[in-house]
Amino acid sequence: MHAVRVLLLVVVVGAVAALISGAGTRPVPVDDRSRPVAEIATDLGPVLTAALAPAGGVVGEFPALVPGTPCMATARACIDLSANRSWLISGGRVTYGPVPITSGRPGWRTPPGTFRVTFKSINHKSTIFDDAPMPYSVFFNGGIAFHQGSVRVPSHGCIHLPAAAARAFFGNLRPGDLVQVVA
Repeated sequence: MHAVRVLLLVVVVGAVAALISGAGTRPVPVDDRSRPVAEIATDLGPVLTAALAPAGGVVGEFPALVPGTPCMATARACIDLSANRSWLISGGRVTYGPVPITSGRPGWRTPPGTFRVTFKSINHKSTIFDDAPMPYSVFFNGGIAFHQGSVRVPSHGCIHLPAAAARAFFGNLRPGDLVQVVA
């Protein structure tokens, strides 16, 4: 069984390399190679999706992408920075969203990656930005949090949510939950 998994991984890696580098020997413009991994995974189906599962995912079985999102089923919250949208996820299904968001402005970009919720603070005040109010804060990457804020004005790295969404994210996320941020 282990040998089959290794062979499957080799085939999948080869397929990804072919997608990224382009077919044959013709030069491929950079734009053709810079497709998001989530987009490539949906093109190649569930086998590739499984092989691209993040480390620390489900042991023995790999999570799939949650339909309608760019995130893996192991995430409890999903952020799509390029589309300015976010979702709550449970059991591999969307339970809330998509909701509009804003993220970090130039010089304060929100980094992509997979993080864990570290703590929550219902009436948080920024210690960096003059006690700026950050209601319904759910921190997941150092000083970066989901919180209620303007969805028209970019942040200093946090994920701004409308008031109702901020309350929903605060009420549903717990310390240790996975947050996946996709560029």
